[in-house]
Amino acid sequence: MQKIIILDFGSQTTQLIGRRVRELDTFCEILPYNKYPEDDSDVIGVILSGSPLSCYADDAFHVDLSNIRGRLPILGICYGAQYMSHIYGGKVESAGTREYGRQNLQFVDKECPLFNGFDDNSQVWMSHGDSITKVPEGAQVVASTETVENAAYYIPNAGGPNGTPIFGTQFHPEVFHSLQGTLLLKNFVVDVCGSKQEWSADAFVETTVKEMREMIGNDRVILGLSGGVDSSVVAVLLNKAIGKQLTCIFVDHGMLRKNEFTDVMKDYECLGLNVIGVDASEKFLGDLAGVREPEKKRKIIGRDFVEVFDAEAKRIIAESKDGESEVKWLAQGTIYPDRIESLNITGKVIKSHHNVGGLPEEMHLSLCEPLKWLFKDEVRRVGRSMGMPEHLITRHPFPGPGLAVRILGDITREKVRVLQDADDIFIRGLREFKTKVSGEEARRVLQAGIPADMKDGEIEVSLYDQIWQAGAILLSDVRSVGVMGDERTYENPVALRAVTSSDAMTADWAHLPYEFMAKVSNDIINKVKGVNRVCYDISSKPPATIEWE
Repeated sequence: MQKIIILDFGSQTTQLIGRRVRELDTFCEILPYNKYPEDDSDVIGVILSGSPLSCYADDAFHVDLSNIRGRLPILGICYGAQYMSHIYGGKVESAGTREYGRQNLQFVDKECPLFNGFDDNSQVWMSHGDSITKVPEGAQVVASTETVENAAYYIPNAGGPNGTPIFGTQFHPEVFHSLQGTLLLKNFVVDVCGSKQEWSADAFVETTVKEMREMIGNDRVILGLSGGVDSSVVAVLLNKAIGKQLTCIFVDHGMLRKNEFTDVMKDYECLGLNVIGVDASEKFLGDLAGVREPEKKRKIIGRDFVEVFDAEAKRIIAESKDGESEVKWLAQGTIYPDRIESLNITGKVIKSHHNVGGLPEEMHLSLCEPLKWLFKDEVRRVGRSMGMPEHLITRHPFPGPGLAVRILGDITREKVRVLQDADDIFIRGLREFKTKVSGEEARRVLQAGIPADMKDGEIEVSLYDQIWQAGAILLSDVRSVGVMGDERTYENPVALRAVTSSDAMTADWAHLPYEFMAKVSNDIINKVKGVNRVCYDISSKPPATIEWE
């Protein structure tokens, strides 16, 4: 299968490059800058990402491109462009001040394959502290802004007369603010590298179903469901491949959203899944009684989940040994961002994460991860390809510990009830309130896969579909004075949180309409016993996190 390799030099937007390439129906892999697969004949092009470092610094990341240059097309973005300029006879120097934000291309060479079809004065996004003051040997400048003369360069035949091209851009085509960034990447991936654009949701489903049938055979599979997008899509995909050989376990720890356990169980049954629902709320709430420290709450919930899931799984495994088909696989909703070897500015690998951590090794089950190559938006496309209901596909991320990390202080059933009621009003309100958006906001919504029809440059979508994640937080350690009727009240405040994001690495608080905020606040205070004040969290990540605990 054709693929683009993206070499990661530690940029925060590397995953975004990958998602943009996948949107062009082209497979790609993100690898650390020093782990290029020399023996992979499926590679048709290479992209070098940005980096927080300076290419001329002592601690700069260096990569040997000698086996790539002249053999495969290369596109360097920001640091990638600077690095190639630095090693191929150009010059990179400190810009003095950081060049950050929107700029327009005052000059663009539309004869350059990278800029085919570009508009005059196309808007791009800059984010760098160094500038290319001299382009590499054999390169020609193909784009400039008012302040960045060498905004892009082009070497037509790198490595000799029959060599492949090299491109470098100081700006970031992968971000939404570069309005023709997708066109630039298409020009590189499709026109220059020759992608056949065969990577699609339908093709993924067809190929993966076949692979799962061959891999699993007559064995049985256990899957822990959370109600979230990833595990739900895995369940439907595996059900399509192996049917009743799949057994799903959905654990209710007592801190799900209002009516969520019942509603999600109905959804799963309607999808034809073989699901076992386990109400373990008494155990979880009992073990959490009196515990106030956030990390301790998380550890108790994680431990209890493993115990409950393990007990149910062992029962299923034991029963399977008496039948024709034995449980040999544990399925997980692991997606590609969970597996990417991310780099921090020291160059060390940060994480290698799996969704269901800490399950006992003595279960002796092999891992089955059908979504391990997909980004979140691709998971949603696969769900739609299989005909899953939209409310399951567009569901916001929800923390594993549930509302426990949205109740500040100790957990009680009454506090959970109060927060569930407030949260339900907030989330239902977001789903029901629709607004018209255009420009960059509309592009962001549509590229996230939200179904909407463009009319006169606008789309109408719910607030829920415009944001990444939302929820209510109960400030249960705070008493707020209020007046209801002729009496003073001393009850809890509730904070509302809604953020926009593309991957949860960074997030901005959502600018919700005043009309909506007024109605939601009024409904919560009037309808939720125990709440007399509503606040809105206007913190971005960083420095704040999305969750409060």
